[in-house]
Amino acid sequence: MNNLRWKLVITIAVTLIFGAVGVYPIVASRFGVTQPKFLMDRAIKLGLDLRGGVHLVLRVQTDDALRVETEAEMERLRDRLSTAGISTSNLAVSSPTSFMAEGVSSEQDPAFRTAANDLSSNFERNSGVNGTYTFAMKPNVVVQLREEAVVQARETIERRVNELGVSEPSIAQQGTDGDQILVQLPGVTDVNRAKEIIRSTGRLELKIVERTASTQDELLINGQPPTGMDIVPGAADYGGGTLYYLVRHAAVVTGRDLRSARPSLDENNRPAVAFTLTTDGSEKFGRATGENIGRQLAIILDERVQSAPRIDARITGEGRISGSFTNEAVQNLSLILRSGSLPATLTYLQERTIGPSLGADAIRSGVLASGVGLALIIVFMLIYYKLSGVNAVVALVLNLVILLGLMAYIGAVMTLPGIAGFVLTMGIGVDSNVLIFERIKEELEAGRGVRASVNTGFGRVFLTLLDTHVAALISAAFLIQFGTGPIRGFAYTLILGLVSNLFTATFVSKTLFELVLSRQRQSATATLSI
Repeated sequence: MNNLRWKLVITIAVTLIFGAVGVYPIVASRFGVTQPKFLMDRAIKLGLDLRGGVHLVLRVQTDDALRVETEAEMERLRDRLSTAGISTSNLAVSSPTSFMAEGVSSEQDPAFRTAANDLSSNFERNSGVNGTYTFAMKPNVVVQLREEAVVQARETIERRVNELGVSEPSIAQQGTDGDQILVQLPGVTDVNRAKEIIRSTGRLELKIVERTASTQDELLINGQPPTGMDIVPGAADYGGGTLYYLVRHAAVVTGRDLRSARPSLDENNRPAVAFTLTTDGSEKFGRATGENIGRQLAIILDERVQSAPRIDARITGEGRISGSFTNEAVQNLSLILRSGSLPATLTYLQERTIGPSLGADAIRSGVLASGVGLALIIVFMLIYYKLSGVNAVVALVLNLVILLGLMAYIGAVMTLPGIAGFVLTMGIGVDSNVLIFERIKEELEAGRGVRASVNTGFGRVFLTLLDTHVAALISAAFLIQFGTGPIRGFAYTLILGLVSNLFTATFVSKTLFELVLSRQRQSATATLSI
């Protein structure tokens, strides 16, 4: 009897705990009842297909990241050659993973090799004819940088989405080459702003200006920018035309040197972005501005000069980006700079917007399907198994309560495939009860007593249930490993449903049988309606 009491206490406690976490917030929100904050925080969140929002699939152009590394390596070689007084006729990038040095004289060839030996071990050097050298990125480094570019892009997008304040976003890598990123933003209504913030490269560079001109051709020498220089377009002034800036290729500081960025106002009370540099960034900025007082400093964002203020004094830890910005543009730019720049550009492969009304229709359809399924199951169990069907119905309802509670506790997101997993859980629960009840009926037909039949029925079916549930869990694990968002939502719901069903079908259902039999004093005359 004491054993039965403990089983009842455990069953009631589990019902109350999981009901409070999983069911109460749903009922309370439906009827407008105020909920405690800790329950609101744990309430089940709706996925994109139920709440509405934006579904995007983007591809990371990993060649961009490789080209950046190749250009940086080439510039390091250029600096070493300049320091050593070694001249070349041409030093240029030939592909995203290689660059060439041409016109190395035979007299300077040994010195060139010595300077090249100091470069990164990521490149292999091959010599050609007439003083030509090719530097090619090693294959293992190419693979590593591609993977790092995708991971960094995903992490940057995650930071930007978090800054947007989107609740329960889904961001994951996918694709056969692993270079695609799936972004799902439930509840987002301003689609264009979300796309612009996610896709913006956000590359900030501060460079010293050598010259300016109204046309690009004025800055070219023999049709090419001067060695070690870049030509970047930008606004001449507020509302003015385009002005071209000849800037040094090497940046004074970049977005990597930023500590923070925030909306601000410039000296004309126009929207601007104020930024703070890290310790290393402040040292580099202070040294560069101190050496170039009286010259212009171009503030370049995504290959366009936003402003080019005059350096009147040495500047260290802080700066400001001004231009023809709106308040919204300043907010977006601050967000992008805080989250970091993307290592490569992104292209959209797929875009889908789901309206909230469509999600509401899906919820109604899912709830209707679940309700009809549950009602039919209850009718069948009560007709076929008589009063024992009540046992099955109670165990099934408790199974669903525990499932909702588990989903809420772990922060799972309810999606349309998740509702399908929810309905499947009801079928699995009924199947478990049918196996147990049929075994009990066989034992009763063999002439065993009611108590012995119940104990034997549960005992012999347990291993069968455990085997089928483990097999289903393995299948669900593979769905999680290799599936995308919707498939994973179904798999997570199925796993939680299998765990809760094994508990209710074996522990709760048997406890209910023992409770009924405990009320029949004479074991010899004990009966069971089944």
